[in-house]
Amino acid sequence: MSTPEPQLVGTLEHFKQGHVGHVVFNNPKKFNAMSYDMWAALPQVMQDFVDDADIRVIVLSGAGDKAFVSGADISQFDTMRTGDANIVYSQASEAGYAAVLDCPKPTVAQIQGICMGGGLGLALNCDVRVCASNAKFRMPAGRLGLGYAFDGVKRFTEVVGVSHTADLFFSARIFDAQEALAMGLVKQVVAHEALSQTVDDYVQNVSQNAPLTLAAAKRALLELRKNPEHRDMALVQAMVAACFASQDYQEGRQAFAAKRAPVFKGH
Repeated sequence: MSTPEPQLVGTLEHFKQGHVGHVVFNNPKKFNAMSYDMWAALPQVMQDFVDDADIRVIVLSGAGDKAFVSGADISQFDTMRTGDANIVYSQASEAGYAAVLDCPKPTVAQIQGICMGGGLGLALNCDVRVCASNAKFRMPAGRLGLGYAFDGVKRFTEVVGVSHTADLFFSARIFDAQEALAMGLVKQVVAHEALSQTVDDYVQNVSQNAPLTLAAAKRALLELRKNPEHRDMALVQAMVAACFASQDYQEGRQAFAAKRAPVFKGH
């Protein structure tokens, strides 16, 4: 299958491939470091995929083969990360993180090479992470002297636990793909040359599943992150009920009985 021509939004590319939406962080000369413009563009790109009924799963990746995202573009620190300008930058980055974390559709991070700082935060905000054996991870906040927001630290604990989170923030050390797998940060480690195909196979499988079921499961996961008193359990139950009332549920049962692959339409 040929890859569609990507649409360029600053240094953020996005394109559709069947039922899969792709977001590509494209700043290879700086190991895909996130600029202010990239952060500012990310929420709208994600929302476009959310609004597109054809899209069932979203993949985030980095351009080239040396990095997923190396972090924030430090060349902007003197102008964008001080004084009042830092408020604007922080608002943009927080909106970018939230657009990924709160996405109502499944998200997958395809990680190769450097995945550090803001890139590591973005990867953790995805539902599933698959990495190449050459991946290198780091949370370098302690070496930069910057403060990391509570919600960001909380997300680390949700994925790798409190002990690993403490270690990564206190030490600011680099760790490899196998350690990332051992701590539960990534689902799978594969050879670098197999990464793209492995992720493609995985998301193609996801995209063939019932959209209403995917949406209901993702909503439950989103509500699970909230404090119990703030969870919208009525919405979760309504989405589960919608699955059982759907034509896709009938199709799934008929396909199972006939021992054929189901064809889901999302209603």
